Amino acid sequence: MSDPARRIRVVIVDDHQLVSDSLGLLLDGQADIEVIGYASSVNDVTNLRPTVAPDVVIMDYHLGDGTGHDAALVIRSSHPNARFVFLSRDEGDDALLGAVEAGASAYIHKSRAASEVIDAVRRVAAGSSLIAPGSIAQLMSRQRDRVAKRESLTQREREVLQLMAEGLPSRRIADELGISYATVRSHIRSIGTKLGARSKLNAVAVARDLELVN
Repeated sequence: MSDPARRIRVVIVDDHQLVSDSLGLLLDGQADIEVIGYASSVNDVTNLRPTVAPDVVIMDYHLGDGTGHDAALVIRSSHPNARFVFLSRDEGDDALLGAVEAGASAYIHKSRAASEVIDAVRRVAAGSSLIAPGSIAQLMSRQRDRVAKRESLTQREREVLQLMAEGLPSRRIADELGISYATVRSHIRSIGTKLGARSKLNAVAVARDLELVN
């Protein structure tokens, strides 16, 4: 928990200069908050002065040379008491899960009001977590479902799915893989069942979401 006798010490990690500067001005304008450092990459975080000891780190999830997850682990190795507010435009499960695994106390979309960010910094510095346990449980359940779907497909089904994603009709897929048309149709039905897809187009859409195809 932060010491109420001093200002909350904040480090901002964002690879967009305008965002970083604007956020710094916003937070430094608060009587109880002090911005003590900036970084724009995982490498920059590695090079932060050892004397920089933040109470709260405001972190974008996507950085030029890695992720906020990577940067948070670097900071935590030298400042284990630092707490993290992730501020990102990515609302995907993978980003949120990465933030949670890195020890995030809050995950806020960049479109939210400035007052919400300031409030989050204060609450996180005071020891609160703004990510509900129920939300984390739901996230973990969805992630397990994603992994199960990825792992359910055979290598041949993945090959068929990739060619489907490239727009090849079933007979062309059969020719490309040297298998019968009936076998391709069987694979497509199996893919649909395993992915919970309603059609070939839907199967490709699900596969893209699961990062199964290029």
